Amino acid sequence: MKKISVCPSILSADFACLMKDVKIVKDAGADILHFDVMDGHFVPNISIGIPVLKSLSRASDMFMDVHLMITNPLKYIQNFADAGANSITFHIEADDNKEKCIEEIKKAGCKVGISLKPHTPANAIKPYLEMIDMVLIMTVEPGFGGQKFIPSMLNKIEEIRKCNSTIDIQVDGGINTKNFKDVVNAGANLLVAGSAIFESDDPAFVINSLKNAANI
Repeated sequence: MKKISVCPSILSADFACLMKDVKIVKDAGADILHFDVMDGHFVPNISIGIPVLKSLSRASDMFMDVHLMITNPLKYIQNFADAGANSITFHIEADDNKEKCIEEIKKAGCKVGISLKPHTPANAIKPYLEMIDMVLIMTVEPGFGGQKFIPSMLNKIEEIRKCNSTIDIQVDGGINTKNFKDVVNAGANLLVAGSAIFESDDPAFVINSLKNAANI
């Protein structure tokens, strides 16, 4: 079983106290900081971008995990890499050429991830599994935080894990202390959580619970 890593999504953080929240989750044991980047076109919301990433990457040594929920990721890959991204994930449903996106992310010195929306079947990712480092399975419809986990996504996690036993599988959407064990048992090893962590009275308890999912 791969090590479980927790990736707090700063979409749910308090932006008036962003660095304080980042320090809280790092001190609580978080491994990776997750950035949800939305363009208002690919998904019906607009979120943070390059300036926020650049500022936080200068102030924190956490691993910066950028999730591009945008129509034309190829146009912005180098900019996010220059701003401090350690990994860049784009959507298989995006308009740009998938192989070219993979190539440019690698050229920029970042790990490569491809994400699937809930209605995109697992077999859509299979041609790319040997080219990338991570698959991100959206377990809610992307665009807004605080949504409920879609249980049928467990089957998608299992299917991808059966195809590749070593690739990182990240899940994002509705992850909490009630469903995290099912997600890990299905084969995921990177858990994105936003409101479950940042709205908790005890973020360290939530993070440690998620990290120890394989042992519970």
